Amino acid sequence: MAEHYDAVILGSGQAAGPLATALTGAGWKVALIEQEHVGGTCINEGCTPTKTMVASGRVAYLARRAADYGVRTGDISIDMTKIRQRKRDIVDSFRGGSERRIKEGQVDLINGRASFTGPDSVEVRTNSGETRQLTARKIFINAGARPSTPQAPGLENLTAFNSTSIMELDVVPGHLLILGGGYIGLEFGQLFRRLGSRVTIVQRGKQLLPKEDPDIAEEITGILKEDGLEILLETSAVAARSTGGGIGLTVRGPAGEQELTGSHLLEAAGRVPNSDTLNLAAAGIKTDSHGFIKVNDRLETNVPGVYALGDIKGGPAFTHISYDDFRIVRENLLQEGKQLSTAGRILPYTVFIDPQLGRVGLSETEARAQDRDIAVYKMPMSYVARALELDESRGLMKAVVDAGSGQILGGAILGIEGGEMMAVLQMAMLGKLPYTVLKEAVFAHPTLAEAFNNLFSQTPS
Repeated sequence: MAEHYDAVILGSGQAAGPLATALTGAGWKVALIEQEHVGGTCINEGCTPTKTMVASGRVAYLARRAADYGVRTGDISIDMTKIRQRKRDIVDSFRGGSERRIKEGQVDLINGRASFTGPDSVEVRTNSGETRQLTARKIFINAGARPSTPQAPGLENLTAFNSTSIMELDVVPGHLLILGGGYIGLEFGQLFRRLGSRVTIVQRGKQLLPKEDPDIAEEITGILKEDGLEILLETSAVAARSTGGGIGLTVRGPAGEQELTGSHLLEAAGRVPNSDTLNLAAAGIKTDSHGFIKVNDRLETNVPGVYALGDIKGGPAFTHISYDDFRIVRENLLQEGKQLSTAGRILPYTVFIDPQLGRVGLSETEARAQDRDIAVYKMPMSYVARALELDESRGLMKAVVDAGSGQILGGAILGIEGGEMMAVLQMAMLGKLPYTVLKEAVFAHPTLAEAFNNLFSQTPS
């Protein structure tokens, strides 16, 4: 017989856990279904493990630069087993905390694979071999996305890595080939270069990070090349083969075809939604042409009582977006009269290369595409005293301002702690402060934040 709940949540991404406990706290009976591990991509394969490993890469980078600061060190060696174990330990700690909060919140956690059998019902094939039928008056889908597989003849016959499996390596690759120049490819590319690998990034587009302004992408490309990465733009893989001791990749670019030989291959060509296993058709839930679930600005699907949160609905695939989705749904369901929506929310994110790229709001390209009258303020990080003192002066600062009102529309900080510096712009945007407030503010010296005095004193374009 079917078991009835007030709410069933499919997947345990970053929206799911807090939503489940918020609903049980309000007296709802809630089931949370997770096929693999609690915490979703962020804790298990995304933010937490990757940034933990990136931290190890930065230590190796600074150790090799010690002489620049007048510090003498011995030979630098890399212990990948230790790096991997450190990553595993932190993931286990974070995952354990999520599981504990869910269980303490009186949520029924069911380990298994769920699929719809109707608009208000799901079937769960548990990991222990049972089949359970569940019904609910509200169903929330927070099942996330997974790495996609690029297409080229021969790739299917190779042992390639994705953004999850590459973190389980116990050796430093001799030559890492990377298909894809998005943030996943760049973060792993710089990481393994710092650990000692030769790295080649193959990017189909005209620039790395195709959603960024060309000047930002160009600056990033220069930084990565300075770090020793090989960058091939407007280049596609057309064939792949095993060479016995490694991988052979035929690529085609502006100079014609060339052969690359590497020890390992990372497929970093984006992500696809985990909607294909949910039998959405049984519920009548609509998706777009890529399989992402369609929602309105209150995260409701076309089926009453069914919601989609996080990466599976498309749009920006960031943990903080998934968590904000939870906030919107929680308030609208549990607070009488609330009508929160995703409309107009300011999007911040950070690409954890080094130096970091912190981004918020509109880029210059996006603003000009909207025919806005804008002023663009731009300044190299070499103008920032604190960056010079730290000998970390690569990158640039950029802000897009409405020429009439002086309101900050967006910005990009490519520099040391760029993500933290970006948050200063975000706070000004949230407070609807004109750029002149940051231009004239008294910031402590010497800090990175005081760079905004100088940024907004530049002659805008």
